[in-house]
Amino acid sequence: MARRHPAREHEQSPPPAGTPAGAATAAAAGPSGIGRRRFLGYVLAAPTLTVAAQVGAEALAPATAEAAVPAVVPSLPGPAELLDLNDLLTAAALPTSHLITIRLDADGTAHFALPRAEVGQGVTTSSAMLIAEELDLPLEKVRVTLADARPELLFNQLTGGSNTTVSTYTPIRVAAAVARGRLLHAASLVLGEAVSTLTTKAGTVLSPAGAVLGYGELAARAAAVADTAVAVTLKDREDFRVIGTPRRRLDALDAVTGRKKFAMDLRVDGALPTMVCRPPTINGTVRSVANLDAVRAMPGVTDVVTVSTGVAVRARTFGQCVDAIRALDVDWGPGTAEGATDATVLAELRRAELPLVVPPLPLLTKAVDARFTFHFASNSALETNCAIADVRPDSAEIWASLKAPIVAQEQIALRLGLPVSAVKVHVTEGGGSFGRKLFHDAAHEAAEISKKLGKPVKLMWHRTDDFRQGRTHPMSTSRVRATYSLGEVLTYEQRHTSVATDFGHGIGEVLTAEAARLPVADLTFSETMFQLTQISPYHLGVTTQLLAETDKGYNTGSMRNIYSPNVRTAQELVLDELARRMGEDACELRRRLMKESRARAVLDKVATLGRWGRPMAPGTAQGIAVHPEYHSYVAVLAEIDCRPATTGRTIPNAYTGPRVTKVVCAVDVGLAVNPRGLEAQMMGGISDGIALALTSGLHLEDGAFLESSWDNYFYTRQWNTPPELEIVVMPPTGDKPGGAGELAVAAAMAAVACAYGRATGTMPTVFPVNHAAPLPFTPAPAVPPVPASPTDGRDRVL
Repeated sequence: MARRHPAREHEQSPPPAGTPAGAATAAAAGPSGIGRRRFLGYVLAAPTLTVAAQVGAEALAPATAEAAVPAVVPSLPGPAELLDLNDLLTAAALPTSHLITIRLDADGTAHFALPRAEVGQGVTTSSAMLIAEELDLPLEKVRVTLADARPELLFNQLTGGSNTTVSTYTPIRVAAAVARGRLLHAASLVLGEAVSTLTTKAGTVLSPAGAVLGYGELAARAAAVADTAVAVTLKDREDFRVIGTPRRRLDALDAVTGRKKFAMDLRVDGALPTMVCRPPTINGTVRSVANLDAVRAMPGVTDVVTVSTGVAVRARTFGQCVDAIRALDVDWGPGTAEGATDATVLAELRRAELPLVVPPLPLLTKAVDARFTFHFASNSALETNCAIADVRPDSAEIWASLKAPIVAQEQIALRLGLPVSAVKVHVTEGGGSFGRKLFHDAAHEAAEISKKLGKPVKLMWHRTDDFRQGRTHPMSTSRVRATYSLGEVLTYEQRHTSVATDFGHGIGEVLTAEAARLPVADLTFSETMFQLTQISPYHLGVTTQLLAETDKGYNTGSMRNIYSPNVRTAQELVLDELARRMGEDACELRRRLMKESRARAVLDKVATLGRWGRPMAPGTAQGIAVHPEYHSYVAVLAEIDCRPATTGRTIPNAYTGPRVTKVVCAVDVGLAVNPRGLEAQMMGGISDGIALALTSGLHLEDGAFLESSWDNYFYTRQWNTPPELEIVVMPPTGDKPGGAGELAVAAAMAAVACAYGRATGTMPTVFPVNHAAPLPFTPAPAVPPVPASPTDGRDRVL
């Protein structure tokens, strides 16, 4: 895979080591025109140096939209172009930013409890980079852990919407700059020299006379006996030596050597393995259990109890839990989707579609009319749902990977009948999420079981539980009509209709979480989320994009990118069809209609590097797409092979189909804190997009999903991964980062879909495109809910 960093091609020579960056007065603007900015921070009363930030709203001013291109019919800016979800989350986090602190210990190590979840996206590394930059501290001397649930943070402990780096970028830097200034002040007292003569480098303070003081020996002297406000000035971008440089993840070695600790790796006294026997249909209920006593007597089993989600089994080992679950004889009641199939849900969605308004006018305008169907997709992560709970009569303690830990703490406390202060929630690192861990299903379930048993439990969902009873990206349709005349697009209407998306996590605390579940309010919440996330990068004349929802009988969630992959794929396919009908090159049409120069730049980059329009063999083609999100832009060019020799490949128990052979991605996030981490995010998003376009979907039959694990849910596999992948991180276009966590999914899915349409000569309208193909696997039975362990593992190694 080629990696390019044009951002580094134009860097100036680094400043001399130890150049002061925290002077008391603001410096003049640097060569880029970005001036230093003053902020207020605090030195907190503590035995060792402890600092925090106070950030004003002026740091959040969104980028000003560019003027409309006069050569096209301009579109009015949509809601998300004025204030998007990321802006909302950042503003909500501001009032409590001063509660996030950095502590410097006597060994010179900086400690920071990040109030966000690390689920593989690398935010602990990027946060450490911010501290290392402003504190002039080696990266290996920064320790970032995950904060326990802290209700006082309010909206400031939600991990979602690609918001972590955006909302913490300035507060973390301000706190680190306060610490550096305080260390310089302490050193000046020790050395008897003016602060202005001192510099910092690699965790030390240097004097002109050659004296060297380590941060550790200054930590206690720099501490305060009372909270003190301090004005600081942050480094200019030209002075950065850490931010913007590619760094390996700090936890990479632990991850690949098995030393990284997830929830199931923790040892809590008395917490024994626990699993749940779940119903054969979605959200089914327990009527009765015929053989409770017999199962309780099985080897290793300590407890069997009925809970709201099924029958819980606690045993000495997880293997004994599995044996007991498979032995249970449960009479199951109906669930919330009894008898439902893909066809019945599709019919329901069509009945709920909002009408299109603009009719095509014969002789005056022509129209592209299309309807797209997007099937259920699994929101499972590599780490299945896990939690440890120890519930006592007057207290509770929970360990889990949680992206909304305050909601988990408050809702668990409510259901246990305990005050919030009596419930401790520890956030563990997670092995993936993609939105799944916004919900605390496992933590709630573990707390319920522990309370019923009066014993601590270590709950793990079986992989099949997650695919069949866990969260899914809801099935949806998009009805689109675009009218055009004389080579110009006049109107664009999109009516997106979805099975209801559960936003029960709110925006990080219990009030919005509960409001999101109320009748009527839930649709309002969903519509707000839709409008705050959907941006068309193109001038398409009078543009309207509206959401309708139906059917709350499914366990859904805001899987990576929420609505964007489906909505943007539909729009990009319609753009291709408009280009074909108007006799214009698909890339040139996009370029002409593009609203923003940054979006046009990433499009141009991938078109050039991918040699857009080059001659290709019949059955192969290129597709191209652009996606704007949270003040960032990405373009993806994909090449696909749909020839019979490729689509006819056979792999046992697998679906192969078309293969994406090449992807070129260009990404502009304003300022990339860690370009290497950004590349990894783009790689993951590209794999997601390929899977959503071609292979990964859930089949609903008689109220249950047929897929039961990764071996029959066809995420992008090695045989469908593009052998050529090039990711370009564009030069910085701002002094702050934009959102990146979900950025590439929509553009990759849309580019692959467009390539597929050009290669086959038919615009695809059902996703994944293989959904109607015969299943290449035999579905595992739903009773018992945990399939028998495979005995042919060697036969499946390819």
